Amino acid sequence: MYTHSSQYWTNHFIHNATFERVNWDLEPQLSDGQRKRILSSLQAWQLGETSEGAHLIAAAKKYANRTHDFIFPIAVELFIKEEQKHGNNLGRYLDLIGEKRIANDWGDSLFRKIRYFNTSMELWTLAVITVESTAELFYKSLKDATGCPLLKQICDDILIDEERHIEFQAERMLAIYRSHHWSIRWFAFQVYRVFFFSTAAVVWFGHQKVLSIGTPTFGSYLREMGQKFANTFGRIRKETEMAKHLVPMR
Repeated sequence: MYTHSSQYWTNHFIHNATFERVNWDLEPQLSDGQRKRILSSLQAWQLGETSEGAHLIAAAKKYANRTHDFIFPIAVELFIKEEQKHGNNLGRYLDLIGEKRIANDWGDSLFRKIRYFNTSMELWTLAVITVESTAELFYKSLKDATGCPLLKQICDDILIDEERHIEFQAERMLAIYRSHHWSIRWFAFQVYRVFFFSTAAVVWFGHQKVLSIGTPTFGSYLREMGQKFANTFGRIRKETEMAKHLVPMR
Protein backbone atom coordinates (compact mmCIF):
# COMPACT_ATOMS: atom_id res chain seq x y z
CA MET A 1 0.00 0.00 0.00
CA TYR A 2 1.65 3.19 -1.17
CA THR A 3 1.06 6.12 1.15
CA HIS A 4 0.51 9.37 -0.70
CA SER A 5 0.96 12.79 0.85
CA SER A 6 -1.97 14.96 1.87
CA GLN A 7 -0.93 17.36 -0.89
CA TYR A 8 -1.29 14.53 -3.41
CA TRP A 9 -4.85 13.87 -2.25
CA THR A 10 -5.67 17.57 -2.24
CA ASN A 11 -4.54 17.78 -5.86
CA HIS A 12 -6.50 14.63 -6.72
CA PHE A 13 -9.79 15.92 -5.32
CA ILE A 14 -9.36 19.30 -7.02
CA HIS A 15 -8.65 17.61 -10.36
CA ASN A 16 -11.46 15.08 -9.99
CA ALA A 17 -13.96 17.89 -9.41
CA THR A 18 -13.39 19.06 -12.99
CA PHE A 19 -15.02 15.91 -14.43
CA GLU A 20 -18.73 15.78 -15.24
CA ARG A 21 -19.64 12.14 -15.82
CA VAL A 22 -23.43 12.49 -15.77
CA ASN A 23 -25.47 13.55 -18.81
CA TRP A 24 -28.37 15.42 -17.29
CA ASP A 25 -30.09 15.69 -20.68
CA LEU A 26 -31.14 12.06 -20.24
CA GLU A 27 -34.68 11.41 -19.01
CA PRO A 28 -35.21 9.06 -16.04
CA GLN A 29 -36.62 5.68 -16.99
CA LEU A 30 -38.19 3.77 -14.11
CA SER A 31 -40.99 1.23 -13.98
CA ASP A 32 -43.39 1.35 -11.04
CA GLY A 33 -41.89 -1.87 -9.67
CA GLN A 34 -38.34 -0.54 -9.90
CA ARG A 35 -39.34 2.72 -8.23
CA LYS A 36 -40.97 0.84 -5.37
CA ARG A 37 -37.91 -1.34 -4.86
CA ILE A 38 -35.26 1.40 -4.76
CA LEU A 39 -37.03 4.53 -3.53
CA SER A 40 -36.65 4.31 0.25
CA SER A 41 -32.97 3.32 -0.01
CA LEU A 42 -32.30 5.98 -2.63
CA GLN A 43 -33.79 8.62 -0.35
CA ALA A 44 -31.83 7.38 2.69
CA TRP A 45 -28.48 7.30 0.88
CA GLN A 46 -29.14 10.72 -0.64
CA LEU A 47 -29.61 12.10 2.87
CA GLY A 48 -26.48 10.36 4.14
CA GLU A 49 -24.34 11.78 1.34
CA THR A 50 -25.25 15.38 2.18
CA SER A 51 -23.58 15.66 5.59
CA GLU A 52 -21.72 18.92 6.21
CA GLY A 53 -18.91 16.94 7.84
CA ALA A 54 -18.21 19.50 10.57
CA HIS A 55 -17.26 16.88 13.16
CA LEU A 56 -15.02 15.02 10.72
CA ILE A 57 -13.23 18.26 9.86
CA ALA A 58 -12.80 19.00 13.58
CA ALA A 59 -11.27 15.55 14.11
CA ALA A 60 -8.98 16.07 11.09
CA LYS A 61 -7.74 19.40 12.48
CA LYS A 62 -7.09 17.84 15.88
CA TYR A 63 -5.15 15.04 14.18
CA ALA A 64 -3.22 17.56 12.04
CA ASN A 65 -2.15 19.50 15.12
CA ARG A 66 -0.74 16.30 16.63
CA THR A 67 1.02 15.08 13.47
CA HIS A 68 1.90 18.50 11.97
CA ASP A 69 0.24 17.50 8.70
CA PHE A 70 -1.65 20.73 8.18
CA ILE A 71 -2.63 19.95 4.59
CA PHE A 72 -4.62 16.93 5.73
CA PRO A 73 -7.74 18.88 6.84
CA ILE A 74 -7.82 20.54 3.41
CA ALA A 75 -7.86 17.12 1.76
CA VAL A 76 -10.63 16.02 4.12
CA GLU A 77 -12.73 19.08 3.27
CA LEU A 78 -12.38 18.29 -0.44
CA PHE A 79 -13.29 14.66 0.24
CA ILE A 80 -16.46 15.84 1.99
CA LYS A 81 -17.33 18.07 -0.98
CA GLU A 82 -17.04 15.07 -3.26
CA GLU A 83 -19.44 13.14 -1.02
CA GLN A 84 -21.81 16.10 -1.10
CA LYS A 85 -21.67 16.01 -4.90
CA HIS A 86 -23.00 12.47 -4.71
CA GLY A 87 -25.83 13.65 -2.49
CA ASN A 88 -26.63 16.51 -4.83
CA ASN A 89 -26.74 14.18 -7.85
CA LEU A 90 -29.00 11.71 -6.08
CA GLY A 91 -31.19 14.58 -4.94
CA ARG A 92 -31.43 15.93 -8.46
CA TYR A 93 -32.50 12.49 -9.65
CA LEU A 94 -35.18 12.33 -6.96
CA ASP A 95 -36.44 15.72 -8.13
CA LEU A 96 -36.60 14.50 -11.73
CA ILE A 97 -38.67 11.45 -10.83
CA GLY A 98 -41.00 13.56 -8.70
CA GLU A 99 -40.04 12.12 -5.33
CA LYS A 100 -39.22 14.04 -2.18
CA ARG A 101 -35.85 14.37 -0.47
CA ILE A 102 -36.26 13.14 3.09
CA ALA A 103 -34.97 15.01 6.14
CA ASN A 104 -34.76 12.07 8.55
CA ASP A 105 -33.80 8.40 8.36
CA TRP A 106 -33.21 6.04 11.28
CA GLY A 107 -29.88 4.77 9.94
CA ASP A 108 -28.58 8.24 9.18
CA SER A 109 -29.78 9.52 12.57
CA LEU A 110 -27.94 6.71 14.37
CA PHE A 111 -24.74 7.36 12.48
CA ARG A 112 -24.98 11.11 13.08
CA LYS A 113 -25.38 10.56 16.84
CA ILE A 114 -22.22 8.43 16.86
CA ARG A 115 -20.34 11.02 14.82
CA TYR A 116 -21.44 13.85 17.10
CA PHE A 117 -19.45 12.50 20.05
CA ASN A 118 -16.47 11.26 18.05
CA THR A 119 -13.27 13.32 17.96
CA SER A 120 -10.92 10.41 17.19
CA MET A 121 -9.43 10.37 13.69
CA GLU A 122 -8.97 6.63 14.05
CA LEU A 123 -12.66 5.97 14.73
CA TRP A 124 -13.67 8.41 12.00
CA THR A 125 -11.45 6.65 9.50
CA LEU A 126 -12.77 3.27 10.58
CA ALA A 127 -16.36 4.48 10.16
CA VAL A 128 -15.76 6.05 6.77
CA ILE A 129 -13.96 2.98 5.35
CA THR A 130 -16.80 0.79 6.56
CA VAL A 131 -19.54 2.96 5.07
CA GLU A 132 -17.63 3.43 1.81
CA SER A 133 -17.20 -0.34 1.54
CA THR A 134 -20.94 -0.92 1.92
CA ALA A 135 -21.54 1.94 -0.51
CA GLU A 136 -19.59 0.16 -3.22
CA LEU A 137 -21.92 -2.84 -2.98
CA PHE A 138 -25.00 -0.64 -2.67
CA TYR A 139 -24.30 1.50 -5.74
CA LYS A 140 -23.30 -1.51 -7.84
CA SER A 141 -26.67 -3.06 -6.96
CA LEU A 142 -28.53 0.21 -7.50
CA LYS A 143 -26.93 0.51 -10.93
CA ASP A 144 -28.30 -2.91 -11.87
CA ALA A 145 -31.69 -2.38 -10.23
CA THR A 146 -33.16 -0.53 -13.21
CA GLY A 147 -32.58 0.02 -16.88
CA CYS A 148 -32.36 3.77 -16.37
CA PRO A 149 -29.27 5.14 -18.19
CA LEU A 150 -29.26 8.32 -16.09
CA LEU A 151 -29.27 6.45 -12.79
CA LYS A 152 -26.55 4.14 -14.11
CA GLN A 153 -24.34 7.14 -14.92
CA ILE A 154 -24.92 8.60 -11.45
CA CYS A 155 -23.92 5.28 -9.88
CA ASP A 156 -20.85 4.93 -12.12
CA ASP A 157 -19.68 8.40 -11.12
CA ILE A 158 -20.07 7.56 -7.43
CA LEU A 159 -18.30 4.22 -7.80
CA ILE A 160 -15.32 5.86 -9.52
CA ASP A 161 -15.03 8.30 -6.62
CA GLU A 162 -15.58 5.69 -3.91
CA GLU A 163 -12.66 3.55 -5.06
CA ARG A 164 -10.26 6.45 -4.45
CA HIS A 165 -12.07 7.41 -1.23
CA ILE A 166 -11.32 4.00 0.26
CA GLU A 167 -7.70 4.31 -0.83
CA PHE A 168 -7.47 7.76 0.76
CA GLN A 169 -8.92 6.53 4.05
CA ALA A 170 -6.99 3.24 4.06
CA GLU A 171 -3.69 5.09 3.75
CA ARG A 172 -4.62 7.21 6.77
CA MET A 173 -5.64 4.14 8.73
CA LEU A 174 -2.30 2.50 7.89
CA ALA A 175 -0.46 5.50 9.34
CA ILE A 176 -2.65 5.49 12.47
CA TYR A 177 -2.37 1.73 12.99
CA ARG A 178 1.41 1.85 12.63
CA SER A 179 1.59 4.62 15.22
CA HIS A 180 0.13 2.31 17.88
CA HIS A 181 2.43 0.46 20.21
CA TRP A 182 2.69 -3.18 19.19
CA SER A 183 1.02 -4.27 22.41
CA ILE A 184 -2.36 -2.72 21.51
CA ARG A 185 -2.45 -3.41 17.78
CA TRP A 186 -4.18 -6.77 18.23
CA PHE A 187 -6.95 -5.18 20.30
CA ALA A 188 -7.33 -2.30 17.82
CA PHE A 189 -7.70 -4.76 14.95
CA GLN A 190 -10.45 -6.64 16.77
CA VAL A 191 -12.30 -3.36 17.28
CA TYR A 192 -11.98 -2.68 13.55
CA ARG A 193 -13.40 -6.12 12.75
CA VAL A 194 -16.37 -5.92 15.13
CA PHE A 195 -17.32 -2.42 14.03
CA PHE A 196 -16.95 -3.24 10.33
CA PHE A 197 -19.14 -6.33 10.31
CA SER A 198 -21.69 -4.96 12.81
CA THR A 199 -22.19 -1.87 10.66
CA ALA A 200 -22.30 -3.99 7.50
CA ALA A 201 -25.10 -6.08 9.00
CA VAL A 202 -27.12 -2.99 9.90
CA VAL A 203 -26.76 -1.69 6.33
CA TRP A 204 -27.90 -5.03 4.88
CA PHE A 205 -31.06 -5.20 6.95
CA GLY A 206 -31.86 -1.57 6.14
CA HIS A 207 -31.28 -1.84 2.39
CA GLN A 208 -31.54 -5.50 1.42
CA LYS A 209 -34.15 -4.80 -1.27
CA VAL A 210 -31.42 -3.11 -3.30
CA LEU A 211 -28.34 -4.94 -1.99
CA SER A 212 -29.89 -8.34 -2.76
CA ILE A 213 -29.68 -7.53 -6.47
CA GLY A 214 -25.91 -7.84 -6.35
CA THR A 215 -25.61 -10.14 -3.32
CA PRO A 216 -28.80 -12.23 -3.20
CA THR A 217 -28.33 -13.55 0.34
CA PHE A 218 -27.01 -12.17 3.61
CA GLY A 219 -24.28 -14.81 3.44
CA SER A 220 -23.09 -13.73 0.00
CA TYR A 221 -23.18 -10.11 1.13
CA LEU A 222 -21.02 -10.90 4.18
CA ARG A 223 -18.55 -12.78 2.00
CA GLU A 224 -18.22 -9.71 -0.24
CA MET A 225 -17.75 -7.50 2.80
CA GLY A 226 -15.22 -9.98 4.20
CA GLN A 227 -13.17 -9.62 1.04
CA LYS A 228 -13.30 -5.84 1.37
CA PHE A 229 -12.20 -6.09 4.99
CA ALA A 230 -9.25 -8.25 3.95
CA ASN A 231 -8.33 -5.84 1.14
CA THR A 232 -8.15 -2.89 3.53
CA PHE A 233 -7.69 -3.78 7.19
CA GLY A 234 -6.11 -7.16 6.51
CA ARG A 235 -3.60 -5.53 4.22
CA ILE A 236 -2.93 -2.78 6.77
CA ARG A 237 -2.09 -5.35 9.45
CA LYS A 238 0.02 -7.43 7.06
CA GLU A 239 2.08 -4.46 5.86
CA THR A 240 2.59 -3.25 9.42
CA GLU A 241 3.84 -6.67 10.47
CA MET A 242 6.14 -6.87 7.44
CA ALA A 243 7.60 -3.45 8.23
CA LYS A 244 8.79 -4.73 11.63
CA HIS A 245 11.07 -7.24 9.92
CA LEU A 246 12.65 -4.90 7.42
CA VAL A 247 16.36 -4.41 7.94
CA PRO A 248 17.37 -0.76 7.52
CA MET A 249 19.91 -0.11 4.76
CA ARG A 250 23.29 1.04 6.02
